Amino acid sequence: MRTRAYALCLVLLLAGCGRNARLDITAGQGPAPALPDEHEGLLPTVKVARIVGWGRDGAPTPAPGLAVTAFARGLDHPRWLLVLPNGDVLAAESNAPPKPDDSPGLRGFFQKLFMKRAGGASPSANRITLLRDADGDGVAETRHVLLTGLNSPFGMALGPDGRLYVADTDAIRAFPYRAGDTRIAAPGQRIVVLPAGRINHHWTKTILFAPDGRTLFATVGSNSNIAERGMAAEAGRAAIWAIDWRTGRHRLFASGLRNPSGMAFGPDGRLWTVVNERDELGGDIVPDYLTSVRDGGFYGWPWRFWASHVDRRVKAPAPPEAAGAIAPDYALGAHTASLGLVAADGARLGPRFAHGMIIGQHGSWNRNPPSGYRVVFVRFDGARPAAETPVDLLTGFLTPDGEARGRPVGVAVDRGGGLLVADDAGGAIWRVTEKAAPALAAR
Repeated sequence: MRTRAYALCLVLLLAGCGRNARLDITAGQGPAPALPDEHEGLLPTVKVARIVGWGRDGAPTPAPGLAVTAFARGLDHPRWLLVLPNGDVLAAESNAPPKPDDSPGLRGFFQKLFMKRAGGASPSANRITLLRDADGDGVAETRHVLLTGLNSPFGMALGPDGRLYVADTDAIRAFPYRAGDTRIAAPGQRIVVLPAGRINHHWTKTILFAPDGRTLFATVGSNSNIAERGMAAEAGRAAIWAIDWRTGRHRLFASGLRNPSGMAFGPDGRLWTVVNERDELGGDIVPDYLTSVRDGGFYGWPWRFWASHVDRRVKAPAPPEAAGAIAPDYALGAHTASLGLVAADGARLGPRFAHGMIIGQHGSWNRNPPSGYRVVFVRFDGARPAAETPVDLLTGFLTPDGEARGRPVGVAVDRGGGLLVADDAGGAIWRVTEKAAPALAAR
C-alpha cells in the first residue's frame, strides 16, 4: 500500500512537470504552422486523461447537421476497421504486445503507470471480429470472431487475390476468405516479416493496396522518440514499405516518417499518410501532420522536422539526404496522436464534409492542455489541403474535467456512406451520418 501511495505521489508530481502549451492548438495547424522555440525541461510535460468510459447510453458529439449512433458496443480495444464489399465490418481488437526492453527502469515504470491510466496496459485480445448489419439500420446486430491467435493485429486489407491480409505487429499474413465467411480457421501465409522485437516502441502497422493492386503499402513506426537507442535499432523503421505481395520482396517507399499510421489515396491518385511527430520539446511543437508521400522521399526524422528545423538532441550523424528533407503538406497540431485516415469522398456527410480527408486523433500525453481526442476533417481544394484549420467532426471524448470517455483511432466509410469510428478506450464503434440521411440499404 505504501509503495502504491509513493508511486501515485510521483505520478502526480511528474504530471505537473514540464511547460504548459502557450499557443492555441490551431496555431500548429494548417499548411504553414507556427513552430516556436523548443523547450527541453528536466522532465517532459505529462498530462494523461484517465479513462472513465461512456456509461450505458453515452455517445460523442457530432458536428452540426450530423448524427451519431453506436454501430457496436462492448468490444475489447477496437483499433482498426475494414469494410468488406458485402458490407460486413471487420474490427481489429488489439493492444500493445509485450515489450520487455522498451524503457526499462524508473522511466519505464512510470510509462506503464501512465499507459494503465490511459487504458493501454490491458492484454491484447489478438482477434478480428466481424460485425454484420443485415437489416441495414446502421447497427450491427450480429458479431462473429473471424480470426484469433494473432499477434497485436492492426491493419487489414482485402487483396486482389481475394485473400484477407492482416498486419500483425511482426508480420503481414494472408488468409483465405470468401464473401460472407464468419470464421477463418485456416492458418495464414506469412507474406513478409516486419520489424518488431523486445523493444517494438511503435508497434502498430497499417496496410493498404495500391489502386492497381500491384503493390501493398505498409507503415512501420520508429523504435524510439528520436533514435536515442541508435540507428541500428531503427533498421527498416520510420518508413512506409512498398511490398510485392506475390513474392514478399519489399523496399522503403518513403523514410524519415517518425510514426506513420493511416494511409489513403487522394483525388489525384497520390498516397497520403498521417504521421505522429517527436515528443518532449514542449506543448506547442512538433505538429503531427498529414502529407502526400513521394516515392523515395525523406521527411527528416530523426535529424530534422518540418524540413529545416534541426533536432539538436539527436546524436547520430545526419546522412546527406537530411539536408533535403521534405516538408509535410499540412499540420494537425502538436501531440494529437493522429492515427486514422480515410478519404471523405465516399462518405454521405453533407456538402461541408464532401471533399477532403477524415482523421481520427487518439489524443495527447505530452501536452497540457490535451490535444486530439476527436475526429477532424481537412478540406481539400482540388488535390491538396485547403489553407484553413481542420474542422471538428466528432468531439466529446474528453469530459470537462479532462477525463476520457473514449479515444478515436481508425476511421472508415461503410457501404451506405456512414463514417465508422473505432473508439478503443470506449470499446465502441460509432457511426456518423447526416441527420436526414437514411440508414444502410438492407441486403
